[in-house]
Amino acid sequence: MGFSRKLSLFPTLIGALVLLFSLHGMARAGTDIACHPALEPDKAQYVLGYGSLMETASRLRAWPNANTSVPVRVEGYAHGWKARGLDIGFSTTFLGVTPSAGAEMMAALFRVEDLNDFKTGDARESIYCRVPVPSERIHPLDNSAAPKDGTIWIYVLEAEHIRPPDEKFPIIQSYVDIFLSGCIELSNQSAAEDDDFLTQCIDMTSGWSSYWVNDRIYPRRPFYQPNAGRIDRLLKKMLPEQFSAIRIE
Repeated sequence: MGFSRKLSLFPTLIGALVLLFSLHGMARAGTDIACHPALEPDKAQYVLGYGSLMETASRLRAWPNANTSVPVRVEGYAHGWKARGLDIGFSTTFLGVTPSAGAEMMAALFRVEDLNDFKTGDARESIYCRVPVPSERIHPLDNSAAPKDGTIWIYVLEAEHIRPPDEKFPIIQSYVDIFLSGCIELSNQSAAEDDDFLTQCIDMTSGWSSYWVNDRIYPRRPFYQPNAGRIDRLLKKMLPEQFSAIRIE
């Protein structure tokens, strides 16, 4: 093929590449719309938070106007250690939720007062899809009623990111502390006696593993985490095998 012939094909190649990237961009946009549907601004909007979103201080970093939440039990979703972190440097396995008939989980229900917060929330939950949950599946545990005046969302883990903990992606104690500190907060609001909400947070979470690292800043003096002693006693009681395998990092 002569040089002039190759040169004549160059615009065609450029055009093909532009089309390819355009189609790729459209596909990504379509995926994002499917995973993060448009909101109806005339309706109240709620989110079912789990994992780090159960603790107020952690939740406010992503949802700055979500100051209050309600402890709830949710039907139809399985909660567990199955969200694989990004494969860059040191990472971890996070908590994730997947649809599951007959399953139940504990969560924090909060109203989103400023719909702009969804931009931050959706971006933070980039490996999750936001899906609506029927109000009849939600059971508040503070003697209130499930809201029926709007849309209730939960972030569901995409299938391609579902992986159990392993040596490279362990459960990390700092994340467990945030999760269970949130459960302690919500337990104080629950109408149930004792630590029922707190213990069910653990019972209704699957995937507890011996791949578990204690990454607290001061692992031998963990007083920076106010709930450390209570969390450790509870984990030792409820998950003795996994707790005994935790290593200090």
